[in-house]
Amino acid sequence: MNHSDTEKINLFLAPMEGVTDWVMRDLLTALGGIDQCVTEFLRVTDTIYPDSVFYKNCPELKTKSKTRSGTPVFIQLLGGQSEPLALNAQRAVQLGALGIDLNFGCPAKTVNRHDGGASLLKCTDRIFNIVKTVRDAIPKNIPVTVKIRLGFDDPAQCLDNAVAITEAGATWLTVHCRTKTDGYRPPAYWEWIAKIKEVTKIKIIANGEIWTVDDFKKCKDVTGCTDFMIGRGALRNPYVFSEIQNLNSAEQTTSDFNSDEKNKNLKLIPGFYQACVLFKSESFAIARTKQWLNQLSHNNEYVKNIFDELKILEIPAEFKNQLEEMIH
Repeated sequence: MNHSDTEKINLFLAPMEGVTDWVMRDLLTALGGIDQCVTEFLRVTDTIYPDSVFYKNCPELKTKSKTRSGTPVFIQLLGGQSEPLALNAQRAVQLGALGIDLNFGCPAKTVNRHDGGASLLKCTDRIFNIVKTVRDAIPKNIPVTVKIRLGFDDPAQCLDNAVAITEAGATWLTVHCRTKTDGYRPPAYWEWIAKIKEVTKIKIIANGEIWTVDDFKKCKDVTGCTDFMIGRGALRNPYVFSEIQNLNSAEQTTSDFNSDEKNKNLKLIPGFYQACVLFKSESFAIARTKQWLNQLSHNNEYVKNIFDELKILEIPAEFKNQLEEMIH
């Protein structure tokens, strides 16, 4: 499959709580291929957050809401009350946010118990009200985007919800092609996107089970989308975005990448660890580095051996020395 000359593929880095913070966004966007990022969700109840919370959630606000490599970052809000969401959206925009993303997809039990994320997929009228209230509260030139799952337990819920989100004025819609009860179990039911396109013309970003270039090709064929969001696949292969964007390039082949995969990924780890130390602390850096090595170790015995040796280390000096010794 080749991209046609007129077809621009847009790739989004998925917001993943406890994973895609400033350090990860900065590193992944520097590798290329990512057109758009979204922050981890900011959970809104009934308060307007002080500026410090927005800056902590999205340090890119201080650099014109773009990563250091120039990739735009939208701020994601999660909650069940339209007015507080709208007021926090206004505040984020005043601080320089380039767009507001509303999360109706998070499957976490704690979030769902507190009237947020995927629990709202059962309430189309409330989704409409939240999206419209936020849309009306901020300038028209600032996108309001929405992320949903197919439904809470019934995938057909996506049809009514997509229509409501469109009518409420959303700019685009990201669809994680599973229900809340599906969790993260494969497969992703990409075929529902074609059904959504039959009932509304809103731009759709396809999300779910895109791990490789081949997965991307299949998803594109099934959905007909030109916009795709990748989450966990980016942790297993940080170069997946540039691989997809380079499909037209004769220089890049999958086999070329695979031959150097072991070293290419691992070379990112020491710099990632150090950036995490500077961003927060040594203990934070150890936890995040272990988390990422665990993802990289899937289907890679070499990385798994490194992870197994490092995962038991807790003392910063020991961890750092061992990390540098094993990855150089």
